[in-house]
Amino acid sequence: MAQSLAKILVHLVFSTKDRYPYLIAEVRPELHAYAATVLKSSESPAITINSVADHIHVLCSLSRSRAICDLIEELKTSTSKWIKTKGGILEKFHWQNGYGAFSVSQSQVESVKTYIAAQEKHHRRMTFEEEFRSFLHKHEMEYDERYVWT
Repeated sequence: MAQSLAKILVHLVFSTKDRYPYLIAEVRPELHAYAATVLKSSESPAITINSVADHIHVLCSLSRSRAICDLIEELKTSTSKWIKTKGGILEKFHWQNGYGAFSVSQSQVESVKTYIAAQEKHHRRMTFEEEFRSFLHKHEMEYDERYVWT
């Protein structure tokens, strides 16, 4: 085959350092737009992005020429620098060290988009920690509780 083709859909989840509620409602739409620009320039276009005060969800199509860890590093570094320019308490902004990256099949895109869009409602009944553990269990990922939240 002469042409290399790939479609790898990924649901990314990561939080602010110590889950501090930096992501105030006023900054979120701009953050989502900025993150989408970073992803597009990395040839990993966003399908949907949403956040709440202490974490963000991104559904994107991973570039066939980028490692997931490199994409996330670029996304977190760029958005962190951008948020800090907003001044005030945001000058102290940091993302957590780790992240979650979960595969999504094309048949599940609409349900993942709906899930991501409903973050505010969802987190009225479930904490970030409970949500993240449920992703880890659903995707049968082994983890060490001591290191997940740092």
